[in-house]
Amino acid sequence: MADPWLTIIGLGEDGPEGLSPASRAALDTATAIFGGPRHLALVDAGDKGHPWPIPFDATPVLAHRDRPTVVLASGDPFWFGAGGSLMAHLQPGEWVSHPAPSTFQLAANRLGWRLEEMLTLGLHAAPFSRLRPVLGKGVRVICTLRDGAAVGELAVWLRENGHPNARLTVLERLGGTHERVTQGLPTEPVGAPVSAAIEATDSGLPQASGLPDEVFQHDGQITKSPVRALTLSALAPRPGEVLWDIGAGSGSIGIEWLLAGGARVEALEADPTRAARARGNVEAFGLSHRHRLTEARAPDGLADLPTPDAVFIGGGASDDLLTRLWELIPPGRRLVMNAVTLETEALVLAWSARHGGSLLKIELSEPTPLGRKRGWKSALPILQWSVTR
Repeated sequence: MADPWLTIIGLGEDGPEGLSPASRAALDTATAIFGGPRHLALVDAGDKGHPWPIPFDATPVLAHRDRPTVVLASGDPFWFGAGGSLMAHLQPGEWVSHPAPSTFQLAANRLGWRLEEMLTLGLHAAPFSRLRPVLGKGVRVICTLRDGAAVGELAVWLRENGHPNARLTVLERLGGTHERVTQGLPTEPVGAPVSAAIEATDSGLPQASGLPDEVFQHDGQITKSPVRALTLSALAPRPGEVLWDIGAGSGSIGIEWLLAGGARVEALEADPTRAARARGNVEAFGLSHRHRLTEARAPDGLADLPTPDAVFIGGGASDDLLTRLWELIPPGRRLVMNAVTLETEALVLAWSARHGGSLLKIELSEPTPLGRKRGWKSALPILQWSVTR
């Protein structure tokens, strides 16, 4: 780096005493120092100090381009810190970073936990629901929290979301003279910065596709669990891939795509009530940052979406929609469609005759009371078409 104008400094609770000579020199020569109020107070920034705007915005820092500038962050600036947020606006030669031990490293060392065997989450600016897909028996998580009040809120969330027996450790102001580690909920006010270590002892969500229908809010129009498992198998989600979920309904297919490793979902749902319900389901799984739902009826709303790697049609199929999809999606991308009505089945048969792919007839039955005994009640058969464009 020839002459970087921006220095990003990781700051611990021990303040300037824990900084390297390079960090101290950058602070001495800086014309502006950006950070949270606590950071600025720790280094006695004085008139050079600029608190971060709320919500976070990098614009004030960029206004100082080509002048010696410092950004202060807690611990490691690139572990749920300001460093990563700034990178979208900077070229490699513009900055240098001097990290300090992160909250996660300090917490693991206090607890005796192996970092490589636990999960780390930044919940200081994200919902607790991010925990839902990952918590399960034996899982260890360290998460940063917003403030002291968030500790009690986390305990309530764990109790109400299937983890009443989770072991909680609260870690306050690690690395400084006011450090405190408490098993369970502290009886005294909790100081920031604060993090929580969670050891889950209750079973979490199953990791296989086809989650129980009851974990989703729905109006009965939902791809049922066994059909959903077969559909996810046909969609074959992979890391980095984008799904178009057309006719999202409850959002269950998109949610399971993300849980199975897919990167993003672009969903379309024309019914406002179902769209709101789908958004609620996505939020409950902590996946809103990777799922976007547009209220539109396909093919309207498709043109501005990022290119998909896979497409699922769960409702509203028509010849016009399939024709438009064939124009929009590049060769090599996957399309899966479930047909229930005779009309949609005829559409599938016509398109599969033209373009190939695989057909699967799904016929499921469940036991139902029959007098004093039981008999089988068949669900409507589903014809699934899977094809690579």
